[in-house]
Amino acid sequence: MKIIIVGCGKIGSTLAGELSHSGHDLTIVDLNADRLSQLTNSLDIYGVQGSAASYQTLLEAGVRDADLLVSTVDADEINLLCCLIARQAGTPHVIARVRTPLYVDDIRFYREQMGLSMAISPELVTAQEISRLIRFPSAIKVEAFNKGRVELVELKIPERSGLNGKSVSNADKLQKSGVLVCMVRRGQEVMIPDGRFVLQSGDRIAVIVPPGKSRELLRLMGVEEEPIKSVILAGGGKISYYLGRILLREGIDVKIIERKPERATELSELLPGATIILGDCTDKELLTEEGVEDIQGFVSLTDLDEENVMLSLYVGTRSKAKLITKINHVSFDEVIDNLPIGSVVYPKEVVAGMIAQYVRTMQNSMGSSVETLHRLGGGAEALEFYVRANSPLIGKPLQDLQLKQNLLVCSIIRQGKNFVPRGKDALQAGDSVIIVTTQTGLNDLSDILK
Repeated sequence: MKIIIVGCGKIGSTLAGELSHSGHDLTIVDLNADRLSQLTNSLDIYGVQGSAASYQTLLEAGVRDADLLVSTVDADEINLLCCLIARQAGTPHVIARVRTPLYVDDIRFYREQMGLSMAISPELVTAQEISRLIRFPSAIKVEAFNKGRVELVELKIPERSGLNGKSVSNADKLQKSGVLVCMVRRGQEVMIPDGRFVLQSGDRIAVIVPPGKSRELLRLMGVEEEPIKSVILAGGGKISYYLGRILLREGIDVKIIERKPERATELSELLPGATIILGDCTDKELLTEEGVEDIQGFVSLTDLDEENVMLSLYVGTRSKAKLITKINHVSFDEVIDNLPIGSVVYPKEVVAGMIAQYVRTMQNSMGSSVETLHRLGGGAEALEFYVRANSPLIGKPLQDLQLKQNLLVCSIIRQGKNFVPRGKDALQAGDSVIIVTTQTGLNDLSDILK
């Protein structure tokens, strides 16, 4: 597809890299010549220097022939205007990044009146992801498929877990519970396990979990978990505002530590149910006074990655809280993955993943059958395919299919019910099937074959 990305910032460049590797025809637009040149040279894509609000600039970028335009510059107003110009010029699909809470609350109006395909608030979607992790404290990551009928949960096998030293096929209790281990990260290596694969404590595993089986999974792994009822948010930015709003609705006690007096006052008005602390969240005495040793959840959300990492490291030594750390830059992800800082959330990757998933959905109408896509890290993907009536895989037992290497058929959802498939099971028209793989570029269900 022909896609225009406006803005070479964190989100724009991350999205450009992801879509470029998927083989799309990309054009990037930015005012900054140096940043534009660096991105176009590294990805070998076409670049146009100019304003996102300029009709002539967008014409040069090919807006009349584009299938999709995504505007990701810092100013919401420019993003909305850019998308409006693109729609009037003939681009059928437009996506705007919208950050200001006032505009976010009016997103439905903008979508209906301006023809936006999607309006994404990076802060809001990041807050929503963090809230899922707080609802499932032991999880490193939680992804939903088929409108929540199936969850893919990433966890770390505890030191004394009953799974330690057992092969996947011998983990009988998991099998009986309908839980399937579909990916293992051991150090920097990512593996799609077969039945002979032996699990070890410290492994990060991704498992397919049927509805209502999450607690049972934790019990089988030897994880004791209590619901989180109290959380401290370090930093009072937009993510903290949205997250605080979500958590308060769920009955969770929220404290926000913010160093700027004017912002602290604003938050106290916006979130009257939360406790707003004026102070420096890196002040150890302040953290102790606010009960960090007894808190159940701690989320590092300051503007500095280094500060977030240090905060999570420190709190991890003082409490047993669920730790969640926001990271904006991913230059040292191999180091970050090995630090005891809990779940790491990358806002730009969350947003880029949502837009990439929308692109896959657009391709559905062009012949692709990908319904949902989640990045699992280390090059692994979890994809949900809809089985169309003309699929060549229908009626053939899975054990007879010549599947690509490092690929696992994890789950079949049939008439709203999920089950882990066995070798003799066969796909039917109307099924949804979840695939986990390190293979890239799968656009159709038939792509799983060699």
